[in-house]
Amino acid sequence: MIDQENLKQSERWTEVIKPRSGWLDINLREVWRYRDLLMLLVRRDFVAVYKQTILGALWIFIQPLLTSLTYVIIFSKVAHLSSDGLPPILFYLAGVTCWNYFSSCLNTTASTFITNAQIFGKVYFPRLIMPLSVSVSNLVKFLIQFGLLIIMMIWYGLKGMHIAVNISLLILPLLLLIMAGLSLGLGIIVSSLTTKYRDLSYLITFSVQLLMYASPVVYPLSSVSAGKLHLLLVANPMSGPIEAFKYALLGKGYFSWNLLGYDFAFMIVVLVIGILIFNRVEKTFMDTV
Repeated sequence: MIDQENLKQSERWTEVIKPRSGWLDINLREVWRYRDLLMLLVRRDFVAVYKQTILGALWIFIQPLLTSLTYVIIFSKVAHLSSDGLPPILFYLAGVTCWNYFSSCLNTTASTFITNAQIFGKVYFPRLIMPLSVSVSNLVKFLIQFGLLIIMMIWYGLKGMHIAVNISLLILPLLLLIMAGLSLGLGIIVSSLTTKYRDLSYLITFSVQLLMYASPVVYPLSSVSAGKLHLLLVANPMSGPIEAFKYALLGKGYFSWNLLGYDFAFMIVVLVIGILIFNRVEKTFMDTV
């Protein structure tokens, strides 16, 4: 008879998969162990979008540039909205660069469970890897569009315009963290809810578009300086990062550590709630998707 004790010692499992029992049962160490998969998914997300297009990755430049030019015509030339004393193209491009990152992460993350249901049903890996890969792949696009903004700033600088880049540029990683955390937290909350309520998948794109007009993307926060509307705009957690981004690069905008502190705290709360809900829903979502 085989010695049972020796048999147990010979079984050295490399992976043990077991059910999670509680809301707080989140194994972030496991997510770190699957970092190679994260990078593969980032590459897949980045390549797949432009794989069968004629212009390919050039769309990363074309989309924000065309959007900014449209805003120049509609909001600057026709509606005569303030651009905070900046060339309209620079003002709108700075806002669009930030908003594109936030909205792309939010819209893509919001459909995580639905679009990846077949993969989730066949292969085991930490499900949180999927929304994290969206944030990282969109970060690459952000950096490319940020480079476009820098080129436009250099162009205006060569034409004699004073570009007031200042030391606040050092907080750019903090601004990215706030935007990434907000989009990730809100996205996985919506993604978790859409496993039962599919209507949300149709509502989210429309809601994000409306939220843009409640953010200082096409107008400066300084143009709404008092009243309940100002408080409403300040309460929007995307107002602080967008205004601070413009201030750091262009010297125009509203920079406040108190406002950024509020945005950071809001991001932490949303992110924690989102991860807890995601962790709870991922155990049963295959029954409802």
